Amino acid sequence: MSRATRSSFEDVPPESFDEDEAEVAALDEAPEIDFDFEPGAVQAGTEIIRRFWSTLPSSPGVYRMFDHKGDVLYVGKAKNLKARVGSYARGQAHSNRIARMIAQTAAMEFVTTATETEALLLEANLIKQLKPRFNVLMRDDKSFPYILLTSDGPAPQVVKHRGARRRKGNYYGPFANVWAVNRTVNALQRAFLLRTCSDSYYENRTRPCLLYQIKRCSGPCTGEIPAEEYEALADSARAFLSGKSNAVKDRMRDEMQAASENLEFERAARFRDRIAALSAIQGTQGVNTQGVAEADVFALDEQAGQFCIEVFFFRNFQNWGNRAYFPKADRSMSADEVLTSFISQFYDDKPAPRIVLVSHPIEDAELVAAALSSRVDHRVELHLPQRGERRNLVDYARRNAKEALGRRLADTASQGKLLAALGQTLGLERPPRRVEVYDNSHISGTNAVGGMIVAGPTGFMKTHYRTFNIKSEELTPGDDFGMMREVLTRRFKRLAKEAPRGTREAASGLAETAAGEQAVTVATTAEAALDDADSVPAWPDLVLIDGGAGQLEAVRGVLAEIGVTDLPLVGIAKGRDRDAGRETFFLPGRPPFKLPPRDPVLYFVQRLRDEAHRFAIGTHRARRKREMTKNPLDEIAGIGPTRKRALLHHFGTVKAIQRAALEDLTKAPGVNAATARAVYDFFRANA
Repeated sequence: MSRATRSSFEDVPPESFDEDEAEVAALDEAPEIDFDFEPGAVQAGTEIIRRFWSTLPSSPGVYRMFDHKGDVLYVGKAKNLKARVGSYARGQAHSNRIARMIAQTAAMEFVTTATETEALLLEANLIKQLKPRFNVLMRDDKSFPYILLTSDGPAPQVVKHRGARRRKGNYYGPFANVWAVNRTVNALQRAFLLRTCSDSYYENRTRPCLLYQIKRCSGPCTGEIPAEEYEALADSARAFLSGKSNAVKDRMRDEMQAASENLEFERAARFRDRIAALSAIQGTQGVNTQGVAEADVFALDEQAGQFCIEVFFFRNFQNWGNRAYFPKADRSMSADEVLTSFISQFYDDKPAPRIVLVSHPIEDAELVAAALSSRVDHRVELHLPQRGERRNLVDYARRNAKEALGRRLADTASQGKLLAALGQTLGLERPPRRVEVYDNSHISGTNAVGGMIVAGPTGFMKTHYRTFNIKSEELTPGDDFGMMREVLTRRFKRLAKEAPRGTREAASGLAETAAGEQAVTVATTAEAALDDADSVPAWPDLVLIDGGAGQLEAVRGVLAEIGVTDLPLVGIAKGRDRDAGRETFFLPGRPPFKLPPRDPVLYFVQRLRDEAHRFAIGTHRARRKREMTKNPLDEIAGIGPTRKRALLHHFGTVKAIQRAALEDLTKAPGVNAATARAVYDFFRANA
């Protein structure tokens, strides 16, 4: 990367407009752009793009388009920046999406790269970071879980793993979800009797733990199994996870048969159970492969202007799960464009396998394959299979994508109807697109937390969930009113600062107007609901409080202090004996009321309230657990995991460290005089 440039229309110096006459003529002779919105805006955007185009080099690179507020509209890559950016100013049959993007462009930024491959990698990285509104967006890009069989400890350990691979050992994955990893780890415990405990727990055992008693571990910590035999079990586990499952099972069958012939029936039964555990892993994997050792399968389905991409992971001839993605993309984009952009973003932070199978042609497939290969130590191939086993795998993934998208459309339609009914029941002017529900959790005021969950047209939107650690020291323990006031004050003060109410309402009004004009062409209710889901507002259309009139008045007071007086608020008080179905609803200016026991809106509200309660109490339990396991050494500056481990190994317990003399602390391995003094002074100061 060699150059970065950004400026506004006014920042470009006039002397830099020495344009090539042929290129200027081509732009001037281009046909007029004919779009269904104000042409002046398109013309202004075109002129700005032409000014930047005039000074661009004919080299590979990445370009970004910005609106007048500085928000990124689009990120694109180009083999030839001058030719690619010039295409936006020629008015040659642009789609409505591109025209809107040009009309909103106020500035551009460019980065030149050495090769087009570098440009593709940088483009994918910037799209994931900046999330431009006119690009295809992955939405869900969290890391995948792996299984790690360690090789740096006293005995190999099998654990779940996410993130960077810093620990020595063999990594197997990716798995589609944690559930698949847990299932496989549990089966590996039964089949190979490998330990899952941490190194510190392992090294401090004096007798076997419960897992040994229930035959889920062979007990290497206390020498219940010789080290050589345990290493043989670990080798068998590696072989199984590497795709040699049949060879491992055949070896176990031979040993089971030999034990049976020697009348060692208990030993034979143990081998029988271990074989059954391995069969359970393979039996829950669904479709497996015979000729494809390592591949990811991407299959796209499109319905009602929405896209679903199903991804299957095959490693070592085994199916390690699948996941459905619903990328955000303009309905005018082709399936090929969506899939190409998605794959580039998908592997931005993940290693690609040797083979990537796709259901649609990939634009610049050789370039994409080269970019993926540059990130790993092997060659990556992209294939659009036409026949055979690979084609069957793609068809299988595509059927799953079609079913997943169908379920999403149906669920979204039902969710939209429930939101409309909820708005009508509560007297709202329009169905809410963002519902926020608040709840608190504590035990006698300790470890108090507040939880906020968000629901919209697509259901629960967990990326918008928030937790609030109650910080006020003036609150009386167990003061629910005070906790709710603190939570709502922090939430809406920050919201008013980041997204002022007037600005948000104006933007929302424009969005609703555009949605109204577009409604004529909407084919289904589900499609319209999904469109709304893509533009969920920052401000809630409805706030639900778990509580009665008292909590509601506390919330009204908080919002009034902030200057928000028109936000719909509803308090939900539990019925007698806290029975579901007897809830009382409290609204400002209306008498309390109840809904019929079988009203769908009542069930919907109960789901929202229960989700808020689950989220709040789960956060509270996690915080309480951290407090219970908190180590005083964590509070000492300069004591990291390595030194903490060294101190604990040397002294055994924190109490022993606390009682140790300064001279004893300096004798601990890896602890210098300054660290020993810091530990000594900390415990003496807090005595």
